Amino acid sequence: MSALASFAKMNGIGNKIIVADMRGRADRITAEAAIALVADPATHFDQIMAIHDPRIAGTDFYIEIINSDGTLAQACGNGTRCVVSALASETGRKVFTFQTLAGIVNAVEHEDGLISVDMGKPRLGWQDIPLAEEFADTRAIELQVGPIDAPVLHSPSVASMGNPHAIFWVDEDVWSYDLDKFGPLLENHPIFPERANITIAQVTSRTSMNIRTWERGAGLTLACGSAACAAAVSGVRTGRTERKVTITAPSGGKLIIEWREDEHVIMTGPAEWEFAGEFDPQTGSWQRVSEDAA
Repeated sequence: MSALASFAKMNGIGNKIIVADMRGRADRITAEAAIALVADPATHFDQIMAIHDPRIAGTDFYIEIINSDGTLAQACGNGTRCVVSALASETGRKVFTFQTLAGIVNAVEHEDGLISVDMGKPRLGWQDIPLAEEFADTRAIELQVGPIDAPVLHSPSVASMGNPHAIFWVDEDVWSYDLDKFGPLLENHPIFPERANITIAQVTSRTSMNIRTWERGAGLTLACGSAACAAAVSGVRTGRTERKVTITAPSGGKLIIEWREDEHVIMTGPAEWEFAGEFDPQTGSWQRVSEDAA
């Protein structure tokens, strides 16, 4: 058994997150460990945010993001806020620069406790998302669910926020759709060579929308920060919303997403601590070291 690593069980507006401290270690969390942790109701998660020592100058830490199926993710906005909250509590610092598979991520904790993450610029070209075939206009691509003459969903907007997203626009309540049934099919559709996050979005005003997301490698989640960013960008691109919107997740939690004029997407929201523990990064066996938060 390898030396135990500490972790914090947290959530970002319902997005279940494990923040794992892998600093000062040469090993990584195995897929087997992730699958073992997700199988336990107490440690069930959507993403693990593993904090490693920095790999390049000018960054504070390298963050490896692991999905609940053991695969790697490029980006997780809600998880990044949890990392910031944990590190801010430990160090007293408020500003951080991380390296991830998606690139460099800057984040700051505000005086009111809310955390803003610069999710970078969206990638909107078909080859950058990526898609398996060329689409000149990624504001709406040819993809549908259901009968050809009466599709249940169709013509999603697509974008990458470090990971691929498809946004299906609906007029009805987002809970009216069986996302658990067609989410897996769409995630693995041949048009998405790297799979994709599948979101249903209902615009409720020029500055607000509701979303539900089937996350690539994680399934249905109570929140998905990068999906909220992709939906906000796509809302602007299709003329549905302004550049700053409040997005409500299935958990009822809210994120403020702003697509700035410099093209960077800024996500602002809370992070919540639940309990702390220690685990074996090789096997996933774990033990609690603190009581649940009040």
